[in-house]
Amino acid sequence: MAEKEKLRLDKYLWTIRLFKTRTVAAAACDTGKIKFEGSQAKASRSVSVGDEYEIKTEAKRWRIKVTGLLHNRVAYSEAIKYYTDITPEEEIQRLQFQAASFHTGKRPSKIGRPTKKQRRELDDFLDTE
Repeated sequence: MAEKEKLRLDKYLWTIRLFKTRTVAAAACDTGKIKFEGSQAKASRSVSVGDEYEIKTEAKRWRIKVTGLLHNRVAYSEAIKYYTDITPEEEIQRLQFQAASFHTGKRPSKIGRPTKKQRRELDDFLDTE
């Protein structure tokens, strides 16, 4: 497959599946969440093989190295072949620590408020005394 010379940064981040839409990827560039060599990268910046980017998503902070240019969005298993994750070890450990203490606010299944059936059974039990 012949590679095209120019590929926009927002399109590349979308095709390797770091962002759900290209618009979200462009917005991340505009708000300074994407950095190239320590400074903010614009969405229109041309991506080259060997570039290293710092990317801050909702889930984690990435450091990636571009290993190939991808022009069309493909399956995740294919997309990961076009970059190398060079995120520092301490960042990965910090994420694992956060994941252990993460709480969604949802109650665990079968704990807490009784179901309608359980409530009827409880009412029946309390009425018989």
